Amino acid sequence: RIYYWMAPAVSMTPSFIVFAVIPFGSMLGMQKMVIADLNVGILFTFGIVSLGVYGIVLAGYSANSKYPFLGGIRSSAQMISYEIAMGMSVVPVFMLAADPVWRDGLTSDWKSYLEGTGLLNLSSVVAYQSDSLFSWLIFKQPIAFWIFLISIFAETNRLPFDLPESETELVSGYNTEYSSMRFALFFMGEYAAMIAGSALMVVLFCGGWTLPFGEYFNTPAQGLVQGIIHILVFIGKIAVFLGLMIWVRWMLPRFRYDQLMNIGWKRFLPVSLVNIILTAIVLWAAA
Repeated sequence: RIYYWMAPAVSMTPSFIVFAVIPFGSMLGMQKMVIADLNVGILFTFGIVSLGVYGIVLAGYSANSKYPFLGGIRSSAQMISYEIAMGMSVVPVFMLAADPVWRDGLTSDWKSYLEGTGLLNLSSVVAYQSDSLFSWLIFKQPIAFWIFLISIFAETNRLPFDLPESETELVSGYNTEYSSMRFALFFMGEYAAMIAGSALMVVLFCGGWTLPFGEYFNTPAQGLVQGIIHILVFIGKIAVFLGLMIWVRWMLPRFRYDQLMNIGWKRFLPVSLVNIILTAIVLWAAA
């Protein structure tokens, strides 16, 4: 019974913890706009995200019903499969952002902002993309972007990847036996995961809080108004991805389960490995 009560909270909590390492702005006064500026921010993110599957598995196991049980099994297989593809897709991003050459050309403001940060820090990725629009990694790493974007859909159980709770087969899947506030916690967790996934896509591929419209928008803030504008830019970019997720839910039908697993293992994983190799070759040739 305790697992039944724990499952909604366990499912929801990781999505909120992820926000701690995401830089949602530059500076407000002397304070960096990131709660925990970890040197291994991306590793922390993937470690925490992987815990979310336990809540759904617990919900399926503890409900003592066949539909939640099947939904829990589907969800665990789906999330683990696409976490691998998602993790592999960001390797080329950090291969580029960890290259020490580009840091030499940063302004003093950026060097001060990044002082003490490690190679896997998310703020370093934002700094790498701050130079111009075509420095954004959505243009430099389009394959990684599309793999990451589609994997976010699978991780958040959104259409066309909502197999764990498909109404036509499993009534409501892992949350069939839940109602009231516990049912709401599952949906809070799902939408928090959507926002966290959108924030990660903005940071990793779309320049974070920067815009390619001059130093006012692409260097760390020196004043309060500039800092607030950077936060609003970040929120605006997140809103674009949230709109995309809602649009896809309206437009696309659900995949079959075998198609879902084939895409993750037979398509995304090999393509992401090839992308890593190609990125390594390009960096080696440019060195």
